[in-house]
Amino acid sequence: MTTEKNEISLPSEQRPDAWWWLLATVIALIVILALWKPTPYRDIVIFVRDGLVVTLWVTVAAYVLTLIVGLFGGFGRLSGNRVVYGLTTFYVEIVRGIPLLVQLIWWYYAFPGILRNFGESMGIGVLANYSPNPYIMAIAGLVFCYGAYMTEIYRAGIQSIPKGQTEAALSLGMTRYQAMRFVVMPQTFRIILPPMGNEFIALLKDSSLVSAVAVADLTRRGREYMAAHFLPVETWVMVALIYLVLTLFSARIVAWIERRTQMVKAH
Repeated sequence: MTTEKNEISLPSEQRPDAWWWLLATVIALIVILALWKPTPYRDIVIFVRDGLVVTLWVTVAAYVLTLIVGLFGGFGRLSGNRVVYGLTTFYVEIVRGIPLLVQLIWWYYAFPGILRNFGESMGIGVLANYSPNPYIMAIAGLVFCYGAYMTEIYRAGIQSIPKGQTEAALSLGMTRYQAMRFVVMPQTFRIILPPMGNEFIALLKDSSLVSAVAVADLTRRGREYMAAHFLPVETWVMVALIYLVLTLFSARIVAWIERRTQMVKAH
């Protein structure tokens, strides 16, 4: 004789995300290390905390601008104007073929030199004496690079919407702008929310490269502590754990957004 157990199962969107436990474990490990050996682990956290703020600020600022650049880039990739389409496609292909670190170095070292040379040749004093701000150049480099990837996300999302919906909106008297704004784009954003979240996580991790262009982010502050105290293992263990907390937390938010998006689609 077989017995059946009555089990109550929650819908997938209502089940707690088990990976929050991993995030809690990493946070607990940081706390334990800081209490177990305040020197150096707590000292490292205190030393790099201003770099953590810079990392978050640079990442958020670059991401917001990336969303804007990607939106216009996505429209450009779908444009019927051959010049606009060609320029946008050229931008995407060129940027995706150059490593991000090289782009950041170009923006900080080469681009200001081009401006200064141009200013000298044209007699424009402001440009001739231009001195780059490392934070602005770092954000510009991140936006220029990730804008190309976001362009493709927008393009794919817009193309996933059936053309019949646009035609139906036009038949109701809407203009193409209104059809795009009120019909196509709301659906597009629901579709591309997960990949947009993944791009934020990737941008957060790649923001560590801005340390190469004089930005005092989390990675650079870690390097400074290591150079001052000659503790490479302890320093980079703590820095890695802090990055892990940031990425795990971001990943959990992205996972929550994905579940919410699936719920909206299901209804």
